[in-house]
Amino acid sequence: MSTQYLHTMIRVTDPDATIRFFGLLGLKEVRRMENEAGRFTLIFLATEDDAKIGARRGEVELTYNWPAEDGSESEGYTGGRNFGHLAYRVENIYDMCAALQDAGMTINRPPRDGHMAFVKTPDGISIELLQAGEPLAPAEPWRSMPNTGTW
Repeated sequence: MSTQYLHTMIRVTDPDATIRFFGLLGLKEVRRMENEAGRFTLIFLATEDDAKIGARRGEVELTYNWPAEDGSESEGYTGGRNFGHLAYRVENIYDMCAALQDAGMTINRPPRDGHMAFVKTPDGISIELLQAGEPLAPAEPWRSMPNTGTW
């Protein structure tokens, strides 16, 4: 019996904001499915490298449940209804964190050690960023930046 990793699913309340967020991490939309009967949309994101070769490794599935037919909003997702965290290896953790910060994202756990950082999606899903290869030398402003919120 073999097992193959397919994707990670997270529920989202604003697909466009979440797609923009993951775009900052280098992911792009590779396919989408609208389900009228079930009143939901599935959006699959992948890294540029996986998208180029048509691979389905490490995809993120965004599940958006449409508002009720009476116009009321769908439920918010917290705790067990969403997910713990996703992890991505990045070429330069300082550059990635700077780009996220420049785009208005909060770096919840700065890469003080040159190795690991945490940020959150617009729906509060934690994203762990890990430096590829050896950790970078500790550098400002990250080295002295405190944690913000939870991660």
